[in-house]
Amino acid sequence: MNEREARAILFSCIEGGSNFWAGEIRNTSAQAVYEGVIAGSYDLVKLAKIVERIQSANAEQILEKIAKAHLQFLTPEDNCWPQRLDDLAAPPIALTVKGNSDILSHSSLAIVGTRNPTPYGMRIASDFAAGFVDREWAVVSGGAYGIDTHAHKGAVIAEGITIAVVATGLDINYPAGNARLFEQILENGAIISEVMPGVHAIPARFLTRNRLIAALSKATLVVEAAFRSGSLRTARDAAELMRPVMAIPGPINSPTSEGCHRLIGERAAEIVTSVPDAMEFVSSFQ
Repeated sequence: MNEREARAILFSCIEGGSNFWAGEIRNTSAQAVYEGVIAGSYDLVKLAKIVERIQSANAEQILEKIAKAHLQFLTPEDNCWPQRLDDLAAPPIALTVKGNSDILSHSSLAIVGTRNPTPYGMRIASDFAAGFVDREWAVVSGGAYGIDTHAHKGAVIAEGITIAVVATGLDINYPAGNARLFEQILENGAIISEVMPGVHAIPARFLTRNRLIAALSKATLVVEAAFRSGSLRTARDAAELMRPVMAIPGPINSPTSEGCHRLIGERAAEIVTSVPDAMEFVSSFQ
């Protein structure tokens, strides 16, 4: 059992975002953690389900399943591993990648927001994405409907690089309506996930994948978001990593801008109104 094989087993058995398991791997290695599980060194009551899955898993079968889905299995030992992810309290054990993994360390901006944007939000997301790729940045988002979709589209139309971080297995087109967009993303960019092929979305996975969007990017821009929104979680994740966070102001009576106004009001995000504004703010952190 080598480190890559151990990571494959842990990746397939442990839900992403676990501070406990991430800490165990960081303090030793994936191989040492696997061997500890096999030796019965972990709490067999509290961790019974995970321990049982790990003990019965087969690394060769896991890696074969990933290969059959035509995906790349990326670990921190690989040269193209995006090292910004290692800043997380719970970095991913590994990633599955479709597309060009070499671009994952490219200078990138996360653009996030509501799944129910206004025409104003759609236009802003697309314009900012195009503006950043014109300046040779990549655009990172979550592949979902709404602001995510228009951020990716803006980058694609500008013939730039965009990266989708999704909450499902990469053999699942979710949401189905974005299947064509995913094909366009792969022309220059990549789609990544921290779950195995065949794994479907559950609400918790969207929240854990948000930390990857924040960590993969040098800065985060929130375009439109409700007062309570997953996009605000991404902004908080970015702030915890000491990465710049920006927000687009909207009409004071717009529910879709309440989250942005909240971030601005709490001084958790810098107000920006143009691409040059955003570039100047981000550059001050470099």
